[in-house]
Amino acid sequence: MPDTSKLEALFKDRGFDDFRWIEASSIVVAQWVRLKCQFGCPEYGKTGSCPPNTPSVAECERFFREYKRAVVFHFFKKVDKPEDRRAWSREINSRLLELEREVFLSGRVKAFLLFMDSCSLCPTCAGSRAGCRNPKKSRPGADAMAMDVYSTVLKAGYPIEVLPEFDRAMNRYAFLLVD
Repeated sequence: MPDTSKLEALFKDRGFDDFRWIEASSIVVAQWVRLKCQFGCPEYGKTGSCPPNTPSVAECERFFREYKRAVVFHFFKKVDKPEDRRAWSREINSRLLELEREVFLSGRVKAFLLFMDSCSLCPTCAGSRAGCRNPKKSRPGADAMAMDVYSTVLKAGYPIEVLPEFDRAMNRYAFLLVD
């Protein structure tokens, strides 16, 4: 793997200390993830960066294979109320977007961020890519790109589990694809 020390210094300088490099080939893409979005997620069809406004599962698979490596950013948080998660996600994702831009400007032209959650940049979503008020900043979450986040982060050595109650601390993950 090429020298990553400058990027790692940038990540840490921006407050992102908990991260790991992974080979992009270790990213698990699965049809079941898309079906969980389609049949179970209240945001399905309601945001411009969630299915069906994302590439097909096969296209997602091809997209990930165009990269050699990615960075997994780990976030750990306990919220007081379920609605607090959205504001926290918005703040983290906004900071990650700034980081993606800095990585791009450093010469990594393929840098592409996958949010740790669905896009929550706007208080209310227009519901389509065409109507998006922030098309340059909106990014899909990893699961919106058919990534099996559970299998992928477990292979990277990170903890993850299904939480039966909102009041438990959660492990969340964002991915920055870099070449």
